[in-house]
Amino acid sequence: MERIAFHLRIEDGKRSAYRDEHEAVPDALESAYLDSDAGLETYSVFEKDGHVFGYMEVEDPDAIREVMAESDAQADWDEVMESILVDEDEPWMDEVYRMS
Repeated sequence: MERIAFHLRIEDGKRSAYRDEHEAVPDALESAYLDSDAGLETYSVFEKDGHVFGYMEVEDPDAIREVMAESDAQADWDEVMESILVDEDEPWMDEVYRMS
């Protein structure tokens, strides 16, 4: 199992909109992730002061990144988030420490 994470920022004044949209994440988006060959075990999203941290435990990180880049459900979600999130070139984070 591999751990991967990303960081995004919310546009100023859009924090409530971001949280509101996450009250009803589309089933199609969840299915795209869960039905992929990535072996998604855990997916959590945290937010504080306009900073979003996403954390996943997956068998195949490349497969989940492919779902995020190519699925129609993700494209639809990206449209919803487009006016809420700051456009980031590279949101993926490097793991620098793990306590085992």
